[in-house]
Amino acid sequence: MIIDVHNHPDWHGYDLNRFVANMDENGIDKTWLLSWESPNHEYNPIYIDLIPNPGPDGPISFARCLSYAERCPERFVLGYAPDPRQPFAVQKLRAAVEIYGVRVCGEIKLRMFLDNWDALDMYRYCGEAGLPVIVHLDYRLYSAGSNGAYHQDWWYGGAIENFANAIAACPETNFLGHSSGFWSHISGDDQYLTEFFGSGKVQPGGKLIAMLDKYPNLYCDISGGSGYSALKRDPEFARRFLIDYQDRVCYGRDYFDNIHQEFLNSLDLPQGVLDKIYYKNALKLVPL
Repeated sequence: MIIDVHNHPDWHGYDLNRFVANMDENGIDKTWLLSWESPNHEYNPIYIDLIPNPGPDGPISFARCLSYAERCPERFVLGYAPDPRQPFAVQKLRAAVEIYGVRVCGEIKLRMFLDNWDALDMYRYCGEAGLPVIVHLDYRLYSAGSNGAYHQDWWYGGAIENFANAIAACPETNFLGHSSGFWSHISGDDQYLTEFFGSGKVQPGGKLIAMLDKYPNLYCDISGGSGYSALKRDPEFARRFLIDYQDRVCYGRDYFDNIHQEFLNSLDLPQGVLDKIYYKNALKLVPL
């Protein structure tokens, strides 16, 4: 069995039929289907040609996720993350859980520090309701030797310390870290300040490792180029990491290629480790 814990409806040109066919091609049994609701001024323009017709709720509304889940309920686990800064966000999420069967809170991808007080209220509700929370973390990136000029201004979530504060404040809530601002901290170097994806051998002292050791409610979502690149940069380290933290890593794609499976299968991991990454950890977080 394989569960993809991170994907979106109408994403990169994939409608429902093409999406399900792609799942079949890659042996994926179920997908956690995530919204991305945010103010339109927080929507990075690089995504404009990837998501048709962003609406008033942002790039990927809950309505789009619900449409897929209602038409093909056996293949999708329904996710939803309202913007916690908006009025009645917790009430909206609670209603979606009670009426539509939402099982995951995600994706939270906002130009907001992840330890925002309103966000903490929503995370705590998720802990009570048994919803894992998927967060997107990207740094503002600065050009080396530029005297503070930056070359990528579309930050999301703040710094890794903001995420750590949220995890510590909500010990009953399970979190999945995602994107480059999270995965860059697998290494103890400072590439996260200037590079979207790190490269080279992983250096000791990564904050991601320290957080996994400190917070049992933290999980890793390997989806996207960020998770893939963080592991691929040092395959020897990746194998040790995946074995050491086999109970805390979940397979995801955030796209429609098969690079994550190809890399995982190249590492000669024990079958028990692969089973946890591919589906058992997801089932621990969201039993079917």
